[in-house]
Amino acid sequence: MDGTLGSSVVEVRWIANPWRGDRFEELWAPVAEAALDYGATAYAFLRSKEDQAVFAQLAFGFESKLDWERYWLSEEVSEARTRATGLFQVPVYPEWQTLVGFGSRALSPVEE
Repeated sequence: MDGTLGSSVVEVRWIANPWRGDRFEELWAPVAEAALDYGATAYAFLRSKEDQAVFAQLAFGFESKLDWERYWLSEEVSEARTRATGLFQVPVYPEWQTLVGFGSRALSPVEE
């Protein structure tokens, strides 16, 4: 599948240390968004409602693993991980995936 999102998705699952979730969310949300500056076509940063310590970072549309690594290993992201040390559990493994399906419904009401 290839579309506006691209055919690749990188998922990073984060688990915040106890009582550190709010601080991790505050620190990491702009870093997740920065993937757009490195070639991602879209991103999402999610926090579980069931377990407030669990986060998922999704980056869509990187054309190659090298493009992802330019983001993940950049000075900006490396420094952010250093600042976040102690807020999340390690190890953290980015997982490269192929987007095989995506859909959505209109977000605004349809006129009758």
